[in-house]
Amino acid sequence: MVTVSAIVKKIVNEKPLLQEGLRQGVISFAALAEKIKPQVEQQLGGNVNDAAVIMALRRHSEALAEGDARKVRFELHTQLILKTNLVYFAVKRSPQLFKKLEVLYKSFDYEAGDTFNVIHGNQEVSIITNDKYEKKVISAIDGEHVTTKERNLVSISLSPEKDFLYTPGYIFAITRKLYWDNINIFELVTTASELTFIFQKKDAMRAYGSIQELIDEMSQTN
Repeated sequence: MVTVSAIVKKIVNEKPLLQEGLRQGVISFAALAEKIKPQVEQQLGGNVNDAAVIMALRRHSEALAEGDARKVRFELHTQLILKTNLVYFAVKRSPQLFKKLEVLYKSFDYEAGDTFNVIHGNQEVSIITNDKYEKKVISAIDGEHVTTKERNLVSISLSPEKDFLYTPGYIFAITRKLYWDNINIFELVTTASELTFIFQKKDAMRAYGSIQELIDEMSQTN
């Protein structure tokens, strides 16, 4: 049997911004109940009491907050590492490309902090590196089909707890916060011990502040 609570939960979960607003406690239950009541009644096939919708919203908002506190944990002193002046290439996959990248890989001084991220997709390969190596990369992949090139990028990296790969919602908690703050993620690079978000320069400082705010919030609730 379909219940008011199930319908309310479905309506909220289909709208990420609405879900986040409830989680943060910045939405009036009464106002939202009035707004979604016609949808609830339509799906339920009958009249619904205002108080029932409000109660369902309240319970769902508590469940959202409790879910974050139970699943997502950040260390209080999680370090954010910011790197500027990055350039991005998206290149069509080809057998020759991999040979060129193998040679190119040896050109960087990783101990000095050079960046050279290569992400293999089914159709394309993404390359992220320092802009001082832009010409070197262009020369190395000469003859390949470059579909996208973007300059003035910034990376923000953090090293989460070791079990973050097995924690449902960990990456989502960060991407949701950035979405809520209207910050676009240009690219995401992950390893077993590090998360790196790539942003356009215009969004970088707001992104840094947004992620730090989330770390502060979620470390204090655990």
